[in-house]
Amino acid sequence: MNKKSTLKDSHTNWERIKKLKEEEIDLSDTPEVTEDKLFNAVLRMSGRRVPRGKVRINILLDAEIVAYYKTISGGKGYQTLINETLKQSIFQHDLENILRQVIREELKYSSKSASKKRFKPDAKRGA
Repeated sequence: MNKKSTLKDSHTNWERIKKLKEEEIDLSDTPEVTEDKLFNAVLRMSGRRVPRGKVRINILLDAEIVAYYKTISGGKGYQTLINETLKQSIFQHDLENILRQVIREELKYSSKSASKKRFKPDAKRGA
């Protein structure tokens, strides 16, 4: 497998891409993503295929963690609750990263457009 990065060899005009407005992007040749396609999609992490289903593991958890999940589950299904909590943690982390990126982009855009306008102090605030 060739480990050479293709980024240096890119012929993409990234400056032009960055300047495109959303309505200028042609998505006509992009196939529609359906539930069936998502169901048959292959999940990869770091380039490696992630199998579907559950995997049996042995893990050491703090006694307080196990006691908590056994209590809220009524004793049965506590491992499922732990699994769901871990999944939510992953999705929450991804969502936070996406939101941070969007906020940064919006702040960058708004600061550029705000710098084009002149700031007028509000006399009522004593500014």
